[in-house]
Amino acid sequence: MTLINNGRLNRRGFLATTAATAIAASLPMGGAMAAPNRGGHLRAAIGHGQTTDTLNPGTYSNSFTTSLSFAIHGRLTEVAQDGSLIPEVAESWEASDDASEWRFKIRKGVTFHSGKPLTVEDVVNSINFHRGEGSTSAAGPIVAPISGIACVTGCTAEGDDTVVFSLDGGNADFPFILSDYHLVICKAAGDSIDWQSGDGVGSYILKDFQPGVSYSLERNPNHWRSDVAWFDSAEVIAIVDQNARTTALVSGDVDMADRLDLKTVGLLARRPDIQINSVSGTQHYTFAMDTRAEPYSNVHVRHALKYGINRQELVDKILFGYGAVGNDHPIGPGQRFFNKDLEQTTYDPDKAKYHLKLAGLESVDVSLSAADAAFVGAVDAAVLYQNSAAAGGINLKPVREPNDGYWSDVWMKKPFAAVYWSGRSVEDQMFSTAYQCGASWNDSFWCNDRFDELLVKARSELDDAKRREMYYEMQALCSSDGGVIVPMFANYVFGNSTKVAHTEQMGSNWDVDGMRFIERWWFA
Repeated sequence: MTLINNGRLNRRGFLATTAATAIAASLPMGGAMAAPNRGGHLRAAIGHGQTTDTLNPGTYSNSFTTSLSFAIHGRLTEVAQDGSLIPEVAESWEASDDASEWRFKIRKGVTFHSGKPLTVEDVVNSINFHRGEGSTSAAGPIVAPISGIACVTGCTAEGDDTVVFSLDGGNADFPFILSDYHLVICKAAGDSIDWQSGDGVGSYILKDFQPGVSYSLERNPNHWRSDVAWFDSAEVIAIVDQNARTTALVSGDVDMADRLDLKTVGLLARRPDIQINSVSGTQHYTFAMDTRAEPYSNVHVRHALKYGINRQELVDKILFGYGAVGNDHPIGPGQRFFNKDLEQTTYDPDKAKYHLKLAGLESVDVSLSAADAAFVGAVDAAVLYQNSAAAGGINLKPVREPNDGYWSDVWMKKPFAAVYWSGRSVEDQMFSTAYQCGASWNDSFWCNDRFDELLVKARSELDDAKRREMYYEMQALCSSDGGVIVPMFANYVFGNSTKVAHTEQMGSNWDVDGMRFIERWWFA
């Protein structure tokens, strides 16, 4: 067995590929390097949220619910600010030699906000909530390899502190999967869990929840960690309108705002009371085609659309340099198995016309749905795409959609739509979530037998060289055959009042310090 205890999971160079990079666009605060202080009320503005949001962990789909999830709930593992994996609700874990069985020792002394002690039954039910044919959870695909969950002496036995996961094959990255923001630990309720109450084991207690509007929190006085939760309380407001969100930060109505307007971020950086942060990571912006629908079901039309977009123009004019060109797959340059040898698809209207002819078309008419709810500048990006695509015989019509309800009424409903993805810490998790045939969030509805075959093989392959070959091929398949255009990887750019302090290095696995800003930051 391979034992991982209270230290960090360090698998030969893995940390170097996922380490966060935080670059302050304004002068760093002197207070950021001082010891954290307790106290104060944090007010934050998040550029996501919709009235259909719920406390059901299987439905978390945006930064509003994700940030809430990290504040009030715990998971078995946590991705640290440097990209390494550390214990959270689990105290330690160990794997069988072939990584097909994992044993997690659950931390003693953890209680829910209601006062109920955490048990292994809570852990088992919480993970099982996302498993099985009846599950509608977005995390279903990433827990699908779990063939069984058991407790050493029975899940209701007093004193049992170990949960055993049996997998359908080896998976060296399995502990990383359990850090996913959906896989929260809730109280067991019969054979299921009580998610409705919001009762968690996190460092903050939920006091009020208005779906898509706001939520408020108070510090959990009985939390098992003393190195988090510096604010006495916090309030997070969903402000999807970018101008309103920025104005709230400038006026001091909020202490933090995410997803800033990159056109004006340079001006904001000149203000002595605001700090701008740019963090590179796995976030990428996409245009997803429904490969079941005409004309996107034709691979040559998909090729034409990929050659018809000017990627560098989008990086320059939409990201203002805060990002990099993408190549129609979701794996970022900093990740461990990024395919550095894959030929970059570039803007080429002649090749777009060529592929349209192979599809039997002289031209093609398509509509692209977009809104700032997808990503800031999505509508402008669609207009730029319209202009570049025209030279390739593509008549692209941008459709401005409402922000509210975008993720419930447009995403995976309209056949061609703008999307943002925060990415995932490991390749298997990203591919399983959004590219595996039949996955709940496979927003192109793409199916490729070879890709799915490689997905299973790569997951259980413990030889890094062989895994690299498979992940390289999978990225190539996405790029050449897939239904998702990935024109750009975007830095996380957010701002905070200089009254707020944080470490120089911040998490890059999600926006705003891994979406754990509420428990990691403090007032200077």
